[in-house]
Amino acid sequence: MSTLTIIVVLISLCATFAYFNYKLLKMPTTIGIMLGSLIFSLVVVVLGDSGLKPYFQWYFDLSSSIDFYSVLMEGMLGILLFCGALHVDINDLRSQKSSIFSFATLGVALSTIIVACLFWGLCLGFGIEIQFIHALLFGALISPTDPIAVLGILKKLKAPKSLEIKFTGESLFNDGVGVVLFILIYQIAFKNQDFDLNNALLFFVQEVGGGILFGLALGGLAYLLLKSVSDYFVTILVTLSLVLGGYLVANYFHLSGALAMVIAGLLLGNKGKALSMSSKSKEYINNFWELLDELLNAVLFLMIGLEITSMNFDIKLAILALLTIPVVLLSRLISVSAPIQLLRYRKSFEAHLIKVLTWGGLRGGISVALALSIPQGPIKDTLLIPTYLVVLFSILVQGMTIKPLMLKLGVIKDKT
Repeated sequence: MSTLTIIVVLISLCATFAYFNYKLLKMPTTIGIMLGSLIFSLVVVVLGDSGLKPYFQWYFDLSSSIDFYSVLMEGMLGILLFCGALHVDINDLRSQKSSIFSFATLGVALSTIIVACLFWGLCLGFGIEIQFIHALLFGALISPTDPIAVLGILKKLKAPKSLEIKFTGESLFNDGVGVVLFILIYQIAFKNQDFDLNNALLFFVQEVGGGILFGLALGGLAYLLLKSVSDYFVTILVTLSLVLGGYLVANYFHLSGALAMVIAGLLLGNKGKALSMSSKSKEYINNFWELLDELLNAVLFLMIGLEITSMNFDIKLAILALLTIPVVLLSRLISVSAPIQLLRYRKSFEAHLIKVLTWGGLRGGISVALALSIPQGPIKDTLLIPTYLVVLFSILVQGMTIKPLMLKLGVIKDKT
């Protein structure tokens, strides 16, 4: 399929599933679209196996034509992270900086190790040959919460401000840290590079520190440019070009494009809007990026459901994947509990915070994209199928029940 055909079909499917969700399912739009895509994909697979595949060949062609990793990690991710950061109050982040930093660093590292150990044990129990470095790779790709999924749910919850900012800050920053950790382990696992602590630290500092500094530079450049512009259309073009071009340049120089976009979005959304934009420009900027965020979210969740058509399931891997779900939840519980216990001596936390953070730590398209980047072979199937089922459970079950859980715990009061 041509690129234009793929875009047209994806948008048309998004519109179709969004309409039926609005009329029938009444779910949050992105979740409804993903569920519609998933159900339709399963129906297509079943009908294809029954001899009707020629009638649905276009759907299989669509799935095989999309490079999920490239589309998300090299295209959509920068825009979505910028959108998420653009509307976050930086003063709120500062008020929760110790919690956010702990969750995004210690929490991700701890979860990666716990998941790796338990997943490795599960694989050995099932007679699946896997090296521990590959289990670590799985831990790195599944541990970070997905900012796209988390922020999409948070918009509907009306949670207390302090809790909302913990969720938001963690999801924005642990994603960048997790991707860097994944790349480091990937190089050891598949590029035959020996582990060297000094090189690993240097790589981490370059990716994370360089990404943050580059994001500050981008945000500062945007501020200077927009300060001299009063036309809203030019303002939108400048921000769009800085996001797309900045993300591309960051990745080219092996800096964390994800963290760069978060920092640039925070800077532009706070200092930039306050000091360099007219009221009309602010309104158009907010509307443009919010609409783009919703559209790309819809396409991303559609593609998650679409991916099932290209996966090779077998009974052993399916059972392994189902058992991996409690493993990931347990690791999430421990990885949020540890930082909270360490910080509790000097600050107070909300009631039921550990329960809410554990169940609300959603995984999404970033985990699937990272799993899809693994070279073809038995290792990829062993890691991809558990990743996919964990993501589905996370979005469909955890995402749909986090509000009832918070209502039951008394964390939120609005029952509308």
